[in-house]
Amino acid sequence: MSEPFDKPRIAVNRVYTRGGDRGETGLAGGQRLPKDAPRIECYGQVDELNAFVGAARATVEELAASQAALAPLGPILLRVQHELFNLGSILATLPEDVHPRQARITGAEVTRLETEMDAMNADLPPLRSFVLPGGGRLNAELHVCRTVCRRAERSLVSLARVESIPPEALHYLNRLSDALFVWSRWASRATGSPETLWEPNRAASGISE
Repeated sequence: MSEPFDKPRIAVNRVYTRGGDRGETGLAGGQRLPKDAPRIECYGQVDELNAFVGAARATVEELAASQAALAPLGPILLRVQHELFNLGSILATLPEDVHPRQARITGAEVTRLETEMDAMNADLPPLRSFVLPGGGRLNAELHVCRTVCRRAERSLVSLARVESIPPEALHYLNRLSDALFVWSRWASRATGSPETLWEPNRAASGISE
């Protein structure tokens, strides 16, 4: 079976070009836009999310050396990083410039997230309260990923109001944020770290001296 997307055709010989010194950057089709344009802001946040997912993956690989139960999460996060780069590719391209075999997000990526989420969530105890980030380092890092993902999703919604975006892109970010929440809970269970549940009366106003 042939691969659905073309392989990258780039050669990075220099890190800096000075092309952005005036506050502009180029899209895949060659158009120049201000660096704070909605489209640039959107795929910039996707790039930020990718970096945080990479940090969480590094933690998984570090912990899995002594806690083998975590091992299945590493390849999932690596795949998500590739998918986020594919998402950035399509967001960096105006609709009229998209090539039929250009990397993008499809329904297959959304379905895969749903399948993995359902499988991991099936082994988790039902929640009786909201969860606070920080049951463990990996739990906290995955919650950071979740909140950055939600921010990228909001940015994509804003972009969709003024420009055309593939609907699968929005479906993916929406589902990914849910998956990151499930993975944060799953990671706590796999590492034996207790979850920190929200207790409203732990606030200063509810604590008796």
